[in-house]
Amino acid sequence: MASAVSRSFLRSFRPAVRSGPVATLRSHPSPLMKVCRGYATTAEQQPHLRLGVTAPNFQAKTTHGDIDFHKYIDNSWAILFSHPADFTPVCTTELGAFAKLKDEFEKRGVKMIGLSANDLSSHAEWIKDINDIAQTNLQFPIIADADRKVAYLYDMVDQQDLTNIDQKGIAFTIRSVFIIDPAKKLRLIMLYPASVGRNTAEVLRVIDSLQTGDKKGVTTPVDWQVGDDVIVPPTVSTADAQKKFTDVREVRPYLRFTSGNTK
Repeated sequence: MASAVSRSFLRSFRPAVRSGPVATLRSHPSPLMKVCRGYATTAEQQPHLRLGVTAPNFQAKTTHGDIDFHKYIDNSWAILFSHPADFTPVCTTELGAFAKLKDEFEKRGVKMIGLSANDLSSHAEWIKDINDIAQTNLQFPIIADADRKVAYLYDMVDQQDLTNIDQKGIAFTIRSVFIIDPAKKLRLIMLYPASVGRNTAEVLRVIDSLQTGDKKGVTTPVDWQVGDDVIVPPTVSTADAQKKFTDVREVRPYLRFTSGNTK
């Protein structure tokens, strides 16, 4: 049936009525829902996930059993990252690299969870490859998302693939990174094309920046690393900053630095 659907036909449907972070279907769902193999939204109906909103909850099967995502996060930070498919070269290198950084993420109180658009049996075999190639022991769960339900919920799909439904019948999952805080709020979203591998050091750097900012009430400049000077937010007056921090260096009235080691 999918082959008979033209792109103009796909674009002809009205957007859904939104309620919260997830789009809600109209009372009379369009025939496109059948074309999309049970997907709840079209490209125009995708939820717009903004920083600061509550991360959408979901239940899913993973390599560690069935989970409720919010319960899995509990009171920790979390990183959810998606992969287009099992047994693909870029994904294999990424998961191996993240697995090797297990201690670094745990030191920061961060739970990792991956997602790939295949079923559990495929995941299990793929993990054996990842461990062998990267010489590691992958221990975090990987979500089985063969039907792309979580991918659609978090808008992890490629628009080019979505408009190519008549050829493939199912959308491609891109490389997304979501950093979520203990309050279940989305704090960072990074989207990569499927051809580009992620930078694990940058993911850790962002987590360090977010946690430092939350703890000390500061922001971080370009290329910041732990221990570097931080920025006094514009909302804090220089007088108040001098009381709060041990040292304040004013470059401009709007750009003031203080020691990154300040308490």
